[in-house]
Amino acid sequence: MTRLAGDPGPWRHVRYALGFRLPADNHDWVWHDLTDAGWRGRILARHLAVMTPVCVVLALLPGEWWIRFLVVVLALGASTFVVAISAGDLRASRLHQHGMPDDFARRSHPDE
Repeated sequence: MTRLAGDPGPWRHVRYALGFRLPADNHDWVWHDLTDAGWRGRILARHLAVMTPVCVVLALLPGEWWIRFLVVVLALGASTFVVAISAGDLRASRLHQHGMPDDFARRSHPDE
């Protein structure tokens, strides 16, 4: 698979996943990431990449094994649900953050 124009390096991918703004030379990649097919899956994958270390830390807290397991399931399940139901708003916010038309989602998918 070839890299897209403006594809950020690993460090910028991490910063982007954490919610930071990428520089203007990465805007073509950001546009692709937020508007092309599969954007919802990419948003969820980024969320899981951020939540995995958090869940590991939660699993290492003291307590019964089943309580730690349920805390991880609750944290991951609840946060993933929230990201899934608000993906359109998250996309619009990211587009706005990078200076792109954030009403793209509403114009291209009026039934959502």
